[in-house]
Amino acid sequence: MANIHAKIDCIGLFCPMPIVKIREAIRTVPVGGMVEMLSDDPASEADMKSWSRRTGHDLLEITKDGAVWRFVVKKTR
Repeated sequence: MANIHAKIDCIGLFCPMPIVKIREAIRTVPVGGMVEMLSDDPASEADMKSWSRRTGHDLLEITKDGAVWRFVVKKTR
């Protein structure tokens, strides 16, 4: 996917750290910019869906490869 502005690796980190890291990363990109996050926290999918609903940012992609989740979030504001 083009236009990934920041990539964060949260493998080995557990709740709430992946959300803390995505919140920090989203602040560093321009509106319309995208952040990719990798996480192996089993709660990541539910946490990211909840976080994106609360913050209004677009969760564009959720994929899973083995134990690793990949999320792509677009900053909306």
